[in-house]
Amino acid sequence: MDYSDLNFALAAPEIVLAILASAILLIDAFVDDPRRVLTHWLSLGSLVVVAVISAFQLSSGVQSTTFSGLYVADNMAHVLKLCSYAAVAVTLIYGRAYAESRQMLRGGEFYVLALFCLLGQMVMISAANLLSIYLGLELMSLSLYAMVALRREHTISTEAAMKYFVLGALASGFLLYGMSMVYGATGSLALDEIATAVQGGANSNYIMTFGLVFLVSGLAFKLGVVPFHMWVPDVYEGAPTPVTLMLGAAPKLATFAMTLRILADGLLGLAADWQPMLAILAVASLAIGNLTAIMQTSLKRMLAYSTISHMGFVLLGLMSGVNDGNTQAASAAYGGAMFYVITYVLTTLGSFGIVLLLSRAGFECDKISDLKGLSRRSPLYAGVVLLLMFSLAGIPPTVGFFAKLAVLQALVGAGHVVLAVLAVGFSLIGAFYYLRVVKTVYFDEPAADAPAIEASAGFRSALTLNGALILGLAIVTGPLISLCTQAIASSFNF
Repeated sequence: MDYSDLNFALAAPEIVLAILASAILLIDAFVDDPRRVLTHWLSLGSLVVVAVISAFQLSSGVQSTTFSGLYVADNMAHVLKLCSYAAVAVTLIYGRAYAESRQMLRGGEFYVLALFCLLGQMVMISAANLLSIYLGLELMSLSLYAMVALRREHTISTEAAMKYFVLGALASGFLLYGMSMVYGATGSLALDEIATAVQGGANSNYIMTFGLVFLVSGLAFKLGVVPFHMWVPDVYEGAPTPVTLMLGAAPKLATFAMTLRILADGLLGLAADWQPMLAILAVASLAIGNLTAIMQTSLKRMLAYSTISHMGFVLLGLMSGVNDGNTQAASAAYGGAMFYVITYVLTTLGSFGIVLLLSRAGFECDKISDLKGLSRRSPLYAGVVLLLMFSLAGIPPTVGFFAKLAVLQALVGAGHVVLAVLAVGFSLIGAFYYLRVVKTVYFDEPAADAPAIEASAGFRSALTLNGALILGLAIVTGPLISLCTQAIASSFNF
């Protein structure tokens, strides 16, 4: 290692978060309060601190590599990290009352694991080497395995944790095996050197081809797309709802960054090989995700299958960047996919926020029928549900419509008209189960024993803001898409 290339300032967000999370772990050991109020506020404070650092780096135009090319700080990383901080902060706010009522805060692991999970995501987002990518991925995954099993006395949660751990380990094996094959074919783990080796003829190597297949398979599992989606519904349903939210929101941003860096940075020269694989995975995910979601009566399982279909849309954006070796439209296509992921995470936060809002001690809001007559109990939150479902379905004027439009424009621009038509068709099928939720909220009679909806002021404010952003961001879509496109353009050498 070249020790003159150790610029710790570039990795300040990760270093500061690691120190703060470790300090919170120590402080929490001496906290007697079972509600962990101090730990909660310290965790939120830590997120504010790292958000200020990343915002400063973004506004200052910090872009460079350090640690001998293992780590990169660029605009895409800054934007995705800021979104990740916001997603984890909202998760902690939404999940606090639920975790407290289910006695998930007894040991204080919930907050510390959430911070270390975020640290893993940050490493994944800024990794420029297969080794650092894998280290970040494992840090995130191990934290999530433990979080899913936080309710140790709850059989379903324990079963979900076991299933997630076993299948996650299998996927990590796929990814690691693929990385080892790529290393064997190119002689390097650094993404820029792999790209150079591919341009130099390493793409004709059979070992490279097998490595690519294993890499795409591992990435597909982490994104939760078909046919590597089996764990998604069971884990989403079995995990405590705040953990489901932790699982379904911020990690998507990190996984997107990891996929983009591996495929569009290191293996762009093999685009003709991985694009057809992404197309098959995307169409299968749109089909299986949307068709299976129609049959679900569980709200969490429906949202899980919805996730699968939305990740299919993301893959369509990722495969639209290169057209017959021409990368002219890459920034717009990958920027559109990045915009899609960010808006999807925003919508997911709100959707599981509603589930947490309606859950209470001794009652889990798990069925779609639990939303019956919500409009009569709370017109405000019924309006939020309507906006969230319209956004997931891609109905204007919500931000979800513009996210789908950005991906479809990239698809058509790259000449994949048939795929665009299929995506629209499956989106229309998906609209059925989203509108079914709206119908349940507005047209079904509420249960006679339905209690009043109670939540803290912070929860109510966050959920209301969440719903308002679904509509507000649709009005200012241009600047956000432009930010994503510029971040991609300045971070990659297309």
